[in-house]
Amino acid sequence: MTITKTQNGTTLTVALEGRLDTMTSPDLEAELNRSLDGIDSLIFDFTKLDYISSAGLRVLLAAHKQMSTRDGMTVTNVNEVVQEVFDVTGFADILTIE
Repeated sequence: MTITKTQNGTTLTVALEGRLDTMTSPDLEAELNRSLDGIDSLIFDFTKLDYISSAGLRVLLAAHKQMSTRDGMTVTNVNEVVQEVFDVTGFADILTIE
């Protein structure tokens, strides 16, 4: 998985490419731990994300909880496969998806 970060003021956009699964979710978690200080708004761009597992969902949930005390977190450009995972797991009701 490739992680690309873009910061604009206090907004951080994290674009993911590949698979967010058991092998790659620790990388995203570590990157978020290093990057969220001073960030008020977090945007995930899933344009090139092919798959997300329960391990990836756990990282998203932790980020969502952390950002809920700030301006929030948004997930954008979700494909059908990832959206189905969000729907089945109930994450579609928790996350802000655009």
